[in-house]
Amino acid sequence: MQGLILAAGMGSRLKKLTENNTKSMVAVNGVSLIERMLKILDEKNLSKIIVVTGYKSEFFTKYINSLELKTKIEFINNDIYDTTNNIYSMYLAKDFMEQDDTITLESDLIFDSELIDELIDDARENLALVSKYERWMDGTCFKLNENEEILEFISGKEFNFEKADEYFKTINIYKFSKEFSKLVYFPFLEAYIKANGMNDYYESVLKLIIGMKKNHIQAKVISDNIKWYEIDDEQDLDIAESIFSSGSDKLNKYQIRYGGYWRYPKLLDFCYLVNPYFPPKKLKEELKYNFNTLLEQYPSGLTVNSNLCAKIFGVNKEHIVVGNGAAELIKSVIENFNGNIGFIRPTFEEYPNRYDKSKTIIYVPNNEDFRYDAKDLIEFYSDKNIEALVLINPDNPTGNYIEKKEVLKLLNWAKTKKITFILDESFVDFSDEENSSFIFDEYLDIYERFIVIKSISKSYGVPGLRLGILATSNKEMISYIKKDVSIWNINSFGEYYLQIYEKYKKDYKFALDKIKESRKNFVSKLEEISEFRIIPSQANYLTLEVLKGTSEELCIRMLEKNIFIKDLTSKIKLNDRQFIRVAVRDEIDNSIFIDEIKKYFK
Repeated sequence: MQGLILAAGMGSRLKKLTENNTKSMVAVNGVSLIERMLKILDEKNLSKIIVVTGYKSEFFTKYINSLELKTKIEFINNDIYDTTNNIYSMYLAKDFMEQDDTITLESDLIFDSELIDELIDDARENLALVSKYERWMDGTCFKLNENEEILEFISGKEFNFEKADEYFKTINIYKFSKEFSKLVYFPFLEAYIKANGMNDYYESVLKLIIGMKKNHIQAKVISDNIKWYEIDDEQDLDIAESIFSSGSDKLNKYQIRYGGYWRYPKLLDFCYLVNPYFPPKKLKEELKYNFNTLLEQYPSGLTVNSNLCAKIFGVNKEHIVVGNGAAELIKSVIENFNGNIGFIRPTFEEYPNRYDKSKTIIYVPNNEDFRYDAKDLIEFYSDKNIEALVLINPDNPTGNYIEKKEVLKLLNWAKTKKITFILDESFVDFSDEENSSFIFDEYLDIYERFIVIKSISKSYGVPGLRLGILATSNKEMISYIKKDVSIWNINSFGEYYLQIYEKYKKDYKFALDKIKESRKNFVSKLEEISEFRIIPSQANYLTLEVLKGTSEELCIRMLEKNIFIKDLTSKIKLNDRQFIRVAVRDEIDNSIFIDEIKKYFK
């Protein structure tokens, strides 16, 4: 058996990265695609590897020869690579492919070595490697039956997203027997070129062959644990570098993304904090039904959408403003101060990170569970010169919660001291205390320098809509923020969600009850793991002290299992003690986490 790599193209979508290199010379984590591919093939005892070159052919050939592979390399040059497509590159390899069974590959792929083993070890002569369709994929797909026979070839133009769950994406790696190449594939290819020219794809020929319904070629569905990725542009390159890295480098690459984890469909995200039980199916269906209109229409302006929030939360419309996520509002508020601000640590870093470190006065609880109450804060800050105090309640990452009556004491203290009191209650709906919110006019009217911020993403389970609110009786502050942010600071999908939310308030209450029950059950299971110490939480996450090994090694090992958790040790610097934070997800996901953790500590 031999290998064939189609590598003639320019890779123009990789822009500057291919100005001086071919597409397959682009490096992923320091190793070029072609080097990685060739070294994998070099391990498989192939008779030879044929490489079809084109763009920068001489330079490319020299580079490959410098890799000193033990397998014989044959080069074919596509002199007209810039006016043809890969159907012609495949045609140029005809003589080689009719002499030996061939594994064909496109050069813009990165994959685990085991992927080639699956192809070689399968006794079937003619195979297309495929993977269950996922959201990041693009290009040719198949429909298969239970015997992995190809029922239908789905080109990009024929792709139907309503049927996407039925599709399998071609990996662009095939195994052709020499008989298939000689008697079936190339006769069809030559006829196709004669009729349609050479500026097409070799898979167009496969479509014709598959359409004959003679099962000349079948599919091979790869195992879920085998990684692969196709690199067409710089975004693909970025994703591939995170998937194919390892150890602390891999963990860091995931951590610095700060979201977008839908690009990793197999990932269980225990790092980011949302409500797994809301929104309900019907609300999502209502959004889908209105998708075209919402996509094609401008949203209303800031005032209209802020008024929608006033209706939802039952406050004076002059007391509330909507934001593109709470982050937009945090930035606007915090950068409005000049004096010292009091922060509690550990906490949500968005607040202190937005402010001059030399003007921050930090309170750190002096106990193992990072507990503090209103009395602790009042005692600490009473003799401090601060312009504002920020309280996140429940706090993040500790889950520390101050009861409403105690927060009210803190509010009245701040009023007496003429200190701006910023209360972030993004996670308050997860607390066991009923009616714990301060977004009511009766509380906002107590003190005009009282500001409440709430992320809609966290408790309402819609982080992709980017919604947050700020409430205060300080009309000057509201006016300032409305001028500081864009008039269209939320999109039509966010606006429509706000428009229809009230129909689903009972569902929201039910969702909160469900996640509180999940938290209770999750804690109960975690208590069986002696290597953890659980810090009590009133939020949808738990901070855990790791008593055996390091938090980093634990996070790395879990990421290898496609479980992403937050390493807190660098944020909680406490005598070499180790901490992680895990989100509370639904019962199924929480059980997967528990099972993998128990295996890890065995």
